[in-house]
Amino acid sequence: MDKKSSRLKRALKLRCKIKKLNVNRLTIHRTSQHIYAQVLSADGKLTVASASTVLADIKAKVKSTSNVDAATEVGKLIAERAIAAGVQKVAFDRSGFKYHGRVKALADAAREAGLKF
Repeated sequence: MDKKSSRLKRALKLRCKIKKLNVNRLTIHRTSQHIYAQVLSADGKLTVASASTVLADIKAKVKSTSNVDAATEVGKLIAERAIAAGVQKVAFDRSGFKYHGRVKALADAAREAGLKF
């Protein structure tokens, strides 16, 4: 099994557990250059809030879009937008990525900004 299919298998297993909880989920996706975050509704049909390093206001704040500082900014922004949309509690869907580095930085920043998961 290659690296990508292993990650997708872990992501599927995690999403099945989150689906049983029936709560909104904070989903992330990490590439070599950017990090993306979305808060999806419990049924998965509606995007409540989104943020990424592609946005101009985050690009202006950070030196590079592919480091921990950029992930921290995305975490703060996604938490602000989710709380503004009325979402306080989410389940963290790391999409099969290890809870380390940029993924951990985004999650910690979202927690500090007020999201509970």
